[in-house]
Amino acid sequence: MIIAQYFIEFIFYSFLGWIWESIYCTVKEKKWADRGFLFGPICPIYGSCVVVTSIVFSLIPALSDPAFPIWGTFIICYLGSAVAEFGTSWVLEKRFHARWWDYSHMPLNIQGRICVPISCAFGIAGVLIVKYLIPFVTDTRSFFNPYVTIFFSLILAMIFGADFALTEASLSALLKNVEEIHQEFNERAQGNYEKIAYYSARLSLNQKRILGNMKKYIPEKRLSIELAESKRKLIEHMKSRL
Repeated sequence: MIIAQYFIEFIFYSFLGWIWESIYCTVKEKKWADRGFLFGPICPIYGSCVVVTSIVFSLIPALSDPAFPIWGTFIICYLGSAVAEFGTSWVLEKRFHARWWDYSHMPLNIQGRICVPISCAFGIAGVLIVKYLIPFVTDTRSFFNPYVTIFFSLILAMIFGADFALTEASLSALLKNVEEIHQEFNERAQGNYEKIAYYSARLSLNQKRILGNMKKYIPEKRLSIELAESKRKLIEHMKSRL
């Protein structure tokens, strides 16, 4: 029963996290941003953090005591969010070779995975969640029939499992396609390199002298941007072979 309750709350908190992330990124990027790792409208890292926080604070009564200082709650949430963000970022990068957030441009960051300003924001949010959201959700448990809770938890578990499986399969296929494209690119690059080496070796001494003295190649205006850039790179490669 308690597991079913916590799982439903996990999905609920994950959904709230998705709403927050999507609104924040939409305002920041000035276009709709569907945030999240999974296909569905949830961000599991938020749900996991809040559920773990709820369990910890319920197991240690002193933390839920009104006399417990707010700054203590802030520190616990600050450290907890930092560990969760760093760990999740590391796991996702090792599994999918990609990051879903990067704080490299932020001050006081660690490997771009976490940073002090964001962790402080999560610490403040954690205080509000511990003081208001978790007690409210906990109080609503008594309104639901235990069997209804278990039934809905099973339904949500199946949907969540299917979503996770589809996401895993989709990302795995994407990584495979990227690897194939990368391999094809390397093969073509190697062929172009060999051609450049071949033609560079056939240049006359005067051609080599002229090419070596050329400071910058200015392509014809009639060429497309892509073709002009290709010709510029070709010239640079040939110069590097001299």
